[in-house]
Amino acid sequence: MALTYGELSSITQKYFVPKLVDNIFASNAALSRARKKWYEKGSGISLMQPLAYATTSAAQRFSGSDSLNITANDQITAATWVWKEMQAPITITKIDELTNSGPQQVVNFVKAKVQMAEKSLGSMLGTDLFGDGTTANSIEGLAMVTAVTGSHGGIAKQTYSWWQAKQDTTAAAITYARLRGLMGDCTIDNDKPTVAFTTQDIYDDITLLFQPQQRFTDAKTADAGFSNILVEGMPVIVDSHVASGDCYLINENYVTLYYLEDFRFDPFVKPTNQAVSTAHIYWTGALASSNNRMHGVFTALV
Repeated sequence: MALTYGELSSITQKYFVPKLVDNIFASNAALSRARKKWYEKGSGISLMQPLAYATTSAAQRFSGSDSLNITANDQITAATWVWKEMQAPITITKIDELTNSGPQQVVNFVKAKVQMAEKSLGSMLGTDLFGDGTTANSIEGLAMVTAVTGSHGGIAKQTYSWWQAKQDTTAAAITYARLRGLMGDCTIDNDKPTVAFTTQDIYDDITLLFQPQQRFTDAKTADAGFSNILVEGMPVIVDSHVASGDCYLINENYVTLYYLEDFRFDPFVKPTNQAVSTAHIYWTGALASSNNRMHGVFTALV
């Protein structure tokens, strides 16, 4: 007896979707790191991030009955992002049903389809996470967070220097001095970048800057299956979605991947004019940074 589409939907929702969500976030280093540290539920028509960009100019020292300064100055504004959506379909044609006859064969076929959907969504979100938001309907990713020009969260970076990240655009090989210098540019007291994402080639160059006995790794990142090396306590991690020549230094205290709708399965439906049945997996979210000057990027490493 063939499985109904209601039964297929129930099986997919119960057995495949929970693993799908885990597999998507385990598919690349940045998403894995995000889910553990900076993946949160959002709300509202758009995503709004309050920004504190100045101290109180009226703060003063005083004595006895001195007049107190109560002059107000602008200290807080807000960045806003439009929610972005993505989906992957799971489509079963009539010929798929006929050539995968029997309940177990159909379930195995759907499982393979779900795996392809998770790979597609993981790759898409992983790519967008390092993008600049110019691709239609993509989130404003880390390339925009670390840019010094353009509008990010509705705020023009050229107009407000406090909304610009630190950049090293010199076309040259990575050195310890350059890496340490950019880390320092992104550091205020003990507030410093907490992770770096880069390519395999640049990662290999960074490991060669240290003697074998100096190469330490972050155990949790390594346990998740991602190569890394610690530089002054900051894990440098390989992510295949980072563009050639780039290395991002990110302070995770000031960046959050918000989701309005976490990965959700929409059951199989069959249109009246096609011999197919299709389910969908949806995600809606946005990436927000609250303090761009605490992030940095190399854009032209060779």
